Amino acid sequence: MTDRIWLSSYPDGVPADIDPGKYSSIVKMMEESFKKYADRTAYSFMGKTQSYKQVDSLSLAFGVYLQGLGLVKGDRVAVMMPNVLQYPVAVAGIFRAGYILVNVNPLYTARELEHQLKDSGAKAIVILENFASVLEKCVAATPVKHVVLCAMGDQLGLLKGALVNYVVRNKKKLVPAFSLPGAVRFNAAVAKGSAGTLKKITLKPDDVAVLQYTGGTTGVSKGAVLLHRNLVANLLQVEAWNEPALKKIPANEQLTSVCALPLYHIFAFTVGMMLSMRLGGKLILIPNPRDLVATLAELAKHKIHVFPAVNTLFNGLANHPDFNKVDWRGLVVSAGGGTAVQSAVAKLWFEKTGCAIAEGYGLSETSPVATSNPVTVTEYSGTIGVPISSTYLRLLDDDGKEVPIGQSGEIAIKGPQVMAGYWQRPDETANVMTADGYFKSGDIGVMDERGYFKIVDRKKDMILVSGFNVFPTELEDVVSQLKGVMECACVGVPDAKSGEAVKLVIVKKDPSLTEAQVRAYCKENLTGYKQPKVIEFRAELPKTPVGKILRRELRDK
Repeated sequence: MTDRIWLSSYPDGVPADIDPGKYSSIVKMMEESFKKYADRTAYSFMGKTQSYKQVDSLSLAFGVYLQGLGLVKGDRVAVMMPNVLQYPVAVAGIFRAGYILVNVNPLYTARELEHQLKDSGAKAIVILENFASVLEKCVAATPVKHVVLCAMGDQLGLLKGALVNYVVRNKKKLVPAFSLPGAVRFNAAVAKGSAGTLKKITLKPDDVAVLQYTGGTTGVSKGAVLLHRNLVANLLQVEAWNEPALKKIPANEQLTSVCALPLYHIFAFTVGMMLSMRLGGKLILIPNPRDLVATLAELAKHKIHVFPAVNTLFNGLANHPDFNKVDWRGLVVSAGGGTAVQSAVAKLWFEKTGCAIAEGYGLSETSPVATSNPVTVTEYSGTIGVPISSTYLRLLDDDGKEVPIGQSGEIAIKGPQVMAGYWQRPDETANVMTADGYFKSGDIGVMDERGYFKIVDRKKDMILVSGFNVFPTELEDVVSQLKGVMECACVGVPDAKSGEAVKLVIVKKDPSLTEAQVRAYCKENLTGYKQPKVIEFRAELPKTPVGKILRRELRDK
């Protein structure tokens, strides 16, 4: 789709293209922010703040420490932490020292961690002590030679830090016993590094910055290779896209964003941490967003402007009795991503905050943002919006040919944010990249005449009932609007008569909701073959740490 019909849907002031060559590396961009915003607050965590100047000096010292280990440019360093102050410091230190960041999910099992450390060839890991027992089980089988151990309270000052660490270790018992001989504590590593000088490393746009492992939903987990130029481009794209909303923030207020999604996930990494740094903002780090009471208590201390979240988090917060204790009046961007935003959730969020959710779309392979609804929206569109600046989308049929407007096809993406390929998997890379540089997403979409795209589903999540395609997203959106439903998910289950049948799993908002009511509602709103054959009520749905509902677990059970 070379004529980009979607450009006419751009808000005023959003450019058709950005200049991806503006910075030679993500480090150049970060160091500009450290200097420009030195005295501003960069992060807020558990009541403690850290300035840009502090992040600058701490990350320099950490970079010096890493270089002192004998690592060479391009070596991989894994980071396995939730949203704590050491995370951004470690990431900046890794980049500045010339290494490649490997983001690791802290909730991984030893088997999953071993695979990722071996696959990436990571020589060092920065890990929160809460997860050290998992590393202990597999570290001998990996290339990891250096372990830096962090504790929750490391950066909170002597008294508060000691208290937090005592509570985490002894009261809450969140640190299982472990033995990692030779591991160095984070604060000791920084202290050692602060006595030295960082060896200047020249980073080029095509140098690898991050190995971002995809969830492995299509088999084995693989690392998307994100270059410095990919990250720089996506940051500039997202900045340009958000500009119409950001200019509403009064000149005397520092941009304040919430990072409630885990930083190891590419959505929070780019749209949370990196964008906030780029704009000189204050980022509120939320270590456990599932604790809605604590999350809302923390948010109540700030005036919030930007809130990126997934559907389940928007839903959980908006339905919580403490929601109105937070001052939402400054909110100018509610960015929805990671999974489909449901209309009932979008409606409630807008009613309660006055800031509509601008749903976007992207993947680890696209750094991640590829499309978004304009940040000027005032209502739910049911779409993933339009391709952002410098981005091209096509919909392809099974033969790789582009389909006409209004027909569904596989979403293929081209732009400066698209990965270089999968780490050491040329075969897998060849499977997803077209000859002319489009990345095939595995998502099925449809485009309207304005250039807005709608996802109809993942190829693999589609349910085939007697030859008819049933898309779970559609059913879930419909059922979530039924009064009494808190959350729902649907999957295909084997059926002797129709090949597959629809199974619907519901978490109740109203305990009196019955199966008969759900069936009557579905009969009224869904055609015959889309109606659930099996309805199940549960206390909760299985989810990834990011909040995506794990349909495959519902299927397996």
